[in-house]
Amino acid sequence: MPLTSFKAFLIESAVMEKVKAKKKFGQNFLIDEVVKEKIFLSIPTGLERIVEVGGGLGDLTKKLLQTDARVDCFEIDSELFVFLKEKFGREIANGQLTLTNADVLQIWHELSRTKYFLVANLPYYVATHIILRALKDEACDGFLVMVQKEVALKFCAKSGTREFCALSVLAEIFGGCELLFDVEAASFDPAPKVTSAVMKLTKKERPNLNYTAFCEFLKRAFCAPRKTLLKNLGLKTHSNISPLARPHEVSVSLYLELFKSI
Repeated sequence: MPLTSFKAFLIESAVMEKVKAKKKFGQNFLIDEVVKEKIFLSIPTGLERIVEVGGGLGDLTKKLLQTDARVDCFEIDSELFVFLKEKFGREIANGQLTLTNADVLQIWHELSRTKYFLVANLPYYVATHIILRALKDEACDGFLVMVQKEVALKFCAKSGTREFCALSVLAEIFGGCELLFDVEAASFDPAPKVTSAVMKLTKKERPNLNYTAFCEFLKRAFCAPRKTLLKNLGLKTHSNISPLARPHEVSVSLYLELFKSI
């Protein structure tokens, strides 16, 4: 093993011994090499810029650097930031990787300065917020993310299924989410109490509507899932919607039509 590689190995081993996953950051380090490779093989080809939220121990970062894309990594944990800076010193020096120690939700303007594709193992507690920001962000071309399976099912659900909700509608109008595969708890250290899943969305043409107003409309539409859609919206009738239809039984195209009509 070359001296530089041996030094990097010693640094990483020392970090692994003393770094503990921090509950406040929702950290669960992915340790399953098979899953890491499956994620890497699922990344679209031909990307110019990849944004990674939460570099962790750098395993996914290392694989992202095997692509031809420029990689921007945002790590909120100062201790891991120092480790990643040491681990990827060469890639940072040659401009292939930029590393930022910050909460990405607080500096989103840095993330969205140019077009990008988001790839990340997202902390459960903030995953939905980050995905919604990415959907809204015109600079984001799509994402490949690992989240709690329950959340993935909501984003990927189709009309008529139990999981279909406001998140499903939002994902569909931007291109539709695809659930790729599950990731069991044993694939992480520490092991979470839930199953995770990897999902992907590649954006199509941005929908011609007021995104903020549409989100408010969907919030009203799904405010009481067991009630009828028309009742949730305070409507008596609508020509294309059954008066008995519940929110999860209405198609995305009808939601768009209804939004534009009212």
